[in-house]
Amino acid sequence: MSEQAAQVSHQGPWRRVWQRFVRHRRGYLSLWLFSILFVLSLGAELLANNRPLLVYYQHQLYLPLIHNYPETTFGGDFATNADYTDPYVIGKIREHGWLLRAPIPFSYDTIDYYNPAPNPAPPNARHWLGTDDRGRDVAARLIYGFRLSVLFGFALTAIGMVIGMLAGAVQGYLGGKVDLFFQRFIEVWGSLPELYLLIIFASIFQPSIGLLLILLSLFGWIGLSDYVRAEFLKGRNLEYVRAARALGVSGPRIMFRHLLPNALTPVITFLPFRVSGAILALTSLDFLGLGVPPSTPSLGELLAQGKNNIDAWWLSLTTFGVLVGTLLLLIFIGEALRAAFDTRQK
Repeated sequence: MSEQAAQVSHQGPWRRVWQRFVRHRRGYLSLWLFSILFVLSLGAELLANNRPLLVYYQHQLYLPLIHNYPETTFGGDFATNADYTDPYVIGKIREHGWLLRAPIPFSYDTIDYYNPAPNPAPPNARHWLGTDDRGRDVAARLIYGFRLSVLFGFALTAIGMVIGMLAGAVQGYLGGKVDLFFQRFIEVWGSLPELYLLIIFASIFQPSIGLLLILLSLFGWIGLSDYVRAEFLKGRNLEYVRAARALGVSGPRIMFRHLLPNALTPVITFLPFRVSGAILALTSLDFLGLGVPPSTPSLGELLAQGKNNIDAWWLSLTTFGVLVGTLLLLIFIGEALRAAFDTRQK
């Protein structure tokens, strides 16, 4: 055996998978870029916020990001919460101190009443990507909307993965009548009109992220269960599984300790594609008005505003760029994962 082959044989399977993934440069760079953007979006309050991060006034430090302070604290006239977008309040603070603001001094729901341009306003020094038809900063809404979309995609994928793996494992391992019954149930359940159900529930209940997550999770596990079922059907009659049964190993232990690790390959390789599908589903439903409440930052809601305001090109163009860029990164990551788990590659 050559020295290179000896080194490969001593490496674990997951190490070899990671090495094949790293060699896929496009997918590897996409993973880094997507991770950086996602981590930055988790700190969206530090990037886009109408409240200052720190205020130094009359030799005292204040944290408006955490605490509410009345306007009188900074020399104002009213005892209500200070409006840090008001030039009067900002001027009062700067008379006896300074304030540290986020790079985008507007939150996703902040209406800029002091913008001289009519809404929707084109990009300028005050609003880098312009404003929407209500005077809210587009860049801030894109940051918060990106975070919401990715977190929703992760949550929907995780729920569908758990349900799909359990259903596919039970079908594939038990087989027989259980598998036949489950397949007929999946055929009937998958034929239900999902869009019509969403329209009905949206007219009955108040739209929310939780309701949308539950409704989409009812159907999101079907596609994944087929792959897990096929892997379990292939592995249930292998020699090591028969030997485990002969030794008295319980069925759940065989399923989740011996068969499931070998069935994870299609599950992992399809994860980025399922996340991108969940993000696209949320955007489409928001565009149709069946998703999250109107006040929630959403990519679909911005696309709907762009459709209603054709002249405001910055609404459609920037949102389309964020959406397409996110989906492309996830697709490249998925392609790299598929190549990494391809055992035919050296």
